[in-house]
Amino acid sequence: MNIVIAGAGEVGFHLAKLLSNEAKNITVIDTDDRKLQYVANHIDVMTIKGSASSLSILNDANIQNANLFVALTASEEVNITSCLISKKLGAKKTIARVSNTEYIDKLDILSMKELGIDELISPELLAAKEIKQLLKDSVVTDKFEFDEGKLSVVGISLDPNSPLVNKTLLECHSLSANGEFITVAVHRKAETIIPRGNTIFQANDKIYFIVKEKCVDKILNFSGKEKLNIRDIMILGGSKTGYQIAKTLSNNYNIKLIESDSNRCFELADMLPKVMVIHGDAHNVDLLKEEGMDQMDTVIAVTGNSETNIISCLVAKNLNVNKTIAIVENVDYMNLSINVGVDTLINKKLIAANFIFRHIREGEVISLTGLHGVDAEVLEFDVKEDSMITMASIKDLMFPKEAIIGGIIRENESYIANPNFRIKAGDHVVVFSKPMDISKVEEFFK
Repeated sequence: MNIVIAGAGEVGFHLAKLLSNEAKNITVIDTDDRKLQYVANHIDVMTIKGSASSLSILNDANIQNANLFVALTASEEVNITSCLISKKLGAKKTIARVSNTEYIDKLDILSMKELGIDELISPELLAAKEIKQLLKDSVVTDKFEFDEGKLSVVGISLDPNSPLVNKTLLECHSLSANGEFITVAVHRKAETIIPRGNTIFQANDKIYFIVKEKCVDKILNFSGKEKLNIRDIMILGGSKTGYQIAKTLSNNYNIKLIESDSNRCFELADMLPKVMVIHGDAHNVDLLKEEGMDQMDTVIAVTGNSETNIISCLVAKNLNVNKTIAIVENVDYMNLSINVGVDTLINKKLIAANFIFRHIREGEVISLTGLHGVDAEVLEFDVKEDSMITMASIKDLMFPKEAIIGGIIRENESYIANPNFRIKAGDHVVVFSKPMDISKVEEFFK
């Protein structure tokens, strides 16, 4: 499979890195020598210096034989133009990153596929949708749904007083023996662990479960969490991301948005009639207190500075705000959320790269989800006739050690995997796997 990626920024780099384990032919285009050198030093891909909207550069990238062209540069115009040209030159599928969500909102009018762009993505819109999902299930730190919620992956941080702390998975098993959920991963500091029976839960661990439809409350009881009632939200930062989040949430919550640029405040007030927009600086703790941060159910920090976002959320935690979410630009910060005290850190570039990744997978994978700061992937497979996964019950499959089968959807019903379960053709299977074993997992579904 030949893939051409335009843009060697964080989205392009992360996408290329995800693909580098897949033995695919990847070419990365960028105008910046330093970015290309960084990519070349860390990933085994071909790099080309130049503009992705240049015919000669695209020809150098062998675009006529590309199965996929992804335009992820900082320029919306270059992304759209390069996709149109690439499609004309023979690329089978094109994806463009845009910041203007009007393109996505008006897809039925613009007919982008007819023009030559198969998919438009907006990191800001994807981040807003993810935050909306996190607020829906207020205590969880991560949630991803499969088959319209028949199964979900849910992340929860263990408080020091959780009944699970200092117990092994085996000791806790009796509490979840009803088959409504299964523990599939433990994220501890910077390490991701696929748990076994003797794995001991520790305070501040982030635990990932695969759970059946409408059973999230059972996980809360299991881990000693109480559901939060969220009504009042403060958003710090009125950038494109802040605007998109406020717009997405304003019909269901009381939103107060604080922005430091007075001109931008007037723009936001016009565009967001249901949102209270306040001119102020997120660094000013006294202002945040005056504006009632301590009365908020949730604080979402999306200023242009990652450190400001993290510190603002820590201030909110100190004021007893129940849920905090910070957007960070630095991918290296993603492992810090539990350690520093912020409930959830989100990197919209990683969200975008993982969203694109599901368009690239070959074989029987029908979706893939990357978890923030976690060295693992969640894959959903469509089981075919005669695939190895159907040859024995789960306990007899010799499944890879760094992967676990979590749940199965069969004829619109969901099941949590147990050792005696036998998977059949036509099932959808959700698997949690560390990167080194993904290719081994895929062998079972071919």
